Amino acid sequence: MHTLKNIFAAIGLICISGLFIFSMQKAPSDDTIGKEDPIVNDYNVYALEMPEGLNFAEELVPIENPDIFERMDKELLVNTYWQSNGLLMFKRAQKYFPIIEPILKKNGIPDDFKYLAVIESGLTNAKSPAGASGVWQIIKATGRENGLEVNTNVDERYNLEKATEVACDYLQKAKDQLGTWTLAAAAYNAGNAGVSRRLSEQSVTGYYDLLLGEETGRYVFRIVALKEILSHPDKYGFNFNTSHLYKEIPTYKVEVDSAVTDFAQFAKRFGINYKILKLHNPWLREKHLNNKSRKSYTLDIPKEGFYK
Repeated sequence: MHTLKNIFAAIGLICISGLFIFSMQKAPSDDTIGKEDPIVNDYNVYALEMPEGLNFAEELVPIENPDIFERMDKELLVNTYWQSNGLLMFKRAQKYFPIIEPILKKNGIPDDFKYLAVIESGLTNAKSPAGASGVWQIIKATGRENGLEVNTNVDERYNLEKATEVACDYLQKAKDQLGTWTLAAAAYNAGNAGVSRRLSEQSVTGYYDLLLGEETGRYVFRIVALKEILSHPDKYGFNFNTSHLYKEIPTYKVEVDSAVTDFAQFAKRFGINYKILKLHNPWLREKHLNNKSRKSYTLDIPKEGFYK
């Protein structure tokens, strides 16, 4: 009991001391709120000026419309001040844009669509709860309809080059059906039929006049925001140099037209290990390749010296 009394006494003394210290602190007056000593608080958050000439695939964003202005402002703010994610996008873009850009150009798809891949997956081989997979977030049915092999052994939605080709085909068909690249981008999220039905129901012809659900309603604004920020890092407070960015690893192609029973042993033939083989060929989903049909697959093998 004496021990408990001593403990309670000590706790009481600490509480009284804390109250005394608290009472001695100076409460901020109205004219000091937001004007703290810059040495103590040197982090500032700024409102952003709306850039002029914002566009997607050279189709202007009508920011003179107050609703459009607010929605565009929101996405610029969210993506500017989500700094860690922003830096990762700069780093990954350096690695993956050189693969995506020439495929878009070859297929006549505007370069701005590389930013669609950024918002879809963060340039990672993500898998959504709905089962969309890879950098371009392609669902199984769409992949198979466009000639991709999708099964537990091989899933070519994770092959960036092939998946980009499929995305190009989808986007071109959407543009042909809906009339603008902006609507084609929205259709990548909501489907051609979904966007076409909304246009008809609401008797409008453009994306910016549509009342849409949360995800599709933000979709193009997010793309434009990432395009603006990734194109002007200094303007939005992102500081880095080339050495900070992720590097595209040079590879060469190896054709395989038979089954592979053990990729760990297969990788050793090229001076790499199993992990490195799978990093460069994420579409190989298992430790072996069935290849019962004896089709020809192309594997990417990193050039010597880049992994030590």
